[in-house]
Amino acid sequence: MIDTFARVSATVTMNVKDVYRKQDHLWVRLHEKGGKHHEMPCQHNLKEWLQEYIEAAGLAEDPNGPLFRTVDRKTKQLGANRLDRQRAWAMVKRRAKKAGIDTPGICNHTFRGTGITAYLEHPEAKLEHAQQMAAHSDPKTTRLYDRRSDQVSLDEVERIGI
Repeated sequence: MIDTFARVSATVTMNVKDVYRKQDHLWVRLHEKGGKHHEMPCQHNLKEWLQEYIEAAGLAEDPNGPLFRTVDRKTKQLGANRLDRQRAWAMVKRRAKKAGIDTPGICNHTFRGTGITAYLEHPEAKLEHAQQMAAHSDPKTTRLYDRRSDQVSLDEVERIGI
């Protein structure tokens, strides 16, 4: 979700075939709101992670099956059922807690904002490109995800000294 700015719903509704090769590069097809499809190339880390995941999970033989699946609690193996938004959120909360991150507001959507902010921190980044990658129809929506000013505010507050 970070590398594609994808909504959690678009991520969990992906099938294995939604990760595909186009012009010698790996792409993802996201199923967005209103039945729209949004396609974009994979960032190099995402490309490696997705290829490794698909191979390790043995998903290539099931192109019409869900890309992200639930785990059987007894066997700890991937099942055939699609991971839903609520289970993805619970997984994010568990993994954040295990990593020592106890931010109360952490959720699936955190990754979308983090990805957009990280992109916009690059000196050559453009809001229009972030808007296109996030599949936002209005740049105002993309600006809502830009957290760069949050860090600036904290840096400025830290300069206060008595």
